[in-house]
Amino acid sequence: MAHSTFPSDLPVPTDDGACDHLTNAGLPNTTLPSTGSPSNPLDVSQLHDLTIIFCYPRTGAPDEVVPTTWDAIPGARGCTPQACSFRDNLPALKEHGVKNVYGLSTQGTEYQKEVHDRVHLPYELLSDEGLGFVKAMRLPTIEWEGKQLVKRITLAVEKRKVVKYWYPVFPPDRNVLDVLDWLKGR
Repeated sequence: MAHSTFPSDLPVPTDDGACDHLTNAGLPNTTLPSTGSPSNPLDVSQLHDLTIIFCYPRTGAPDEVVPTTWDAIPGARGCTPQACSFRDNLPALKEHGVKNVYGLSTQGTEYQKEVHDRVHLPYELLSDEGLGFVKAMRLPTIEWEGKQLVKRITLAVEKRKVVKYWYPVFPPDRNVLDVLDWLKGR
């Protein structure tokens, strides 16, 4: 099943205030493996240049049928469309001063590597399988099939702190356009 589109009748997430603490929050001293170099993890506390980190709950496997229980969670569906929209708009992001773009989920690096290669992402995906970054930043999560997953949120970080966040993110494939609007207004 293709995961590049999503139904138009999905429940819309509401802002529950779970990210109100993030503006100017310092980045934690946490290292995360990436799809580009799993054995050489990225220390997120060292992100000095303008970087966009879009956090997403999970990507589906290529032949996975998305269950209705997943679609019923407000804001859960749309990880691959969001990742592809950042892929397609990477030149514009760079043109407006973004040095790095990362996707982040609580899935393992091997799982992420499959989607990274399948949809030809020009940026790396970060694995927070141990929830170190999510917990240190106090990011909102959802419980699904016995796993704790990060909710969809996008962070703009610069000089080792959060300078802007987007939450809730909906629809996911338009998030990059919201980021670009913010960049143009800086």
